[in-house]
Amino acid sequence: MTKYQKTAEAVAALSPEEFHVTQQSGTERPGTGKYLDNKQPGIYVDIVSGEPLFASADKFDSHCGWPSFTKPIEPAHVSEIHDRSHGMTRTEVRSTHGDSHLGHVFNDGPHDRGGLRYCINSASLRFVHRNDMEAGGYGQYLPQVEDVS
Repeated sequence: MTKYQKTAEAVAALSPEEFHVTQQSGTERPGTGKYLDNKQPGIYVDIVSGEPLFASADKFDSHCGWPSFTKPIEPAHVSEIHDRSHGMTRTEVRSTHGDSHLGHVFNDGPHDRGGLRYCINSASLRFVHRNDMEAGGYGQYLPQVEDVS
């Protein structure tokens, strides 16, 4: 079993924006994230710990300015925390092992897919293409990315 964890080396390798988002609970500007329009098959993992978070088959265009997903690929890798910052009441989403701030989850997603919208910062993610998943240790998740629309 793979052990996912936050290391000083991984944090030191982050760009300033990645550090701001993941370590300081920041947010990238809407419409600027590198994965917003990514339609390639694969999975999205925590940029700090490598833990698998979301599958491309669960990604959808919510027109909110950030990549959106209907559900986590591995629910145990995503923690939800009550967030009252910025004068709002929201649910923050963090990676369980890396403790990276990912974004927020809302109840306005596609009803036919569970009704949730995980609104996630690209700066908190690393994309692993389907062709590289086996070699990267993510082969068990291949069935979740095969039916990409």
